[in-house]
Amino acid sequence: MNKKNPVLETIFERRSIRKFTDNPVSTENLTAILEAGRWAPSGLNNQPYRFLVLHDDDPRVEALSECTKYGHIVKAAKALICVFLDREKTYSVMKDHQGAGACTQNMMLAAHSLGLGTVWLGEIVNQQNQALAALNLPADRYELQVVLATGHPDQQGSSKRNELSEYMLEDF
Repeated sequence: MNKKNPVLETIFERRSIRKFTDNPVSTENLTAILEAGRWAPSGLNNQPYRFLVLHDDDPRVEALSECTKYGHIVKAAKALICVFLDREKTYSVMKDHQGAGACTQNMMLAAHSLGLGTVWLGEIVNQQNQALAALNLPADRYELQVVLATGHPDQQGSSKRNELSEYMLEDF
């Protein structure tokens, strides 16, 4: 494994961060993260993702925190990056969901490369209509994919992975 490659190094070092310091996330860093997201691949290059950034002082944060069992993380983040699919821009449900995943991964890797931490809050999509109402967005137009809690890390992330051989259907 070539850990001297900066892209691979970022992939292997990124961890989910659920505790953040009180330091705000700069507009410059948020812009870089969002730019990384918009450069994700999408089927037919339709780019169906849409973003909404909430800062910790936005009154919608409290309402959004009530839409998930991880409300304490929503409230602790200095910024929340909400990723949606625009139903008017979709062409293939599966490919558009895959694209939203790639978009989210790009943003998480970009945040890590900037010294920021993120955690992918996906459970919130189980309360899709409640979350969209909390954000004052029409459910017939947008589909919430993920909320990225973002901030300066106040913890070390940890993780382990199975051996590659456990994922392989055949040797290569």
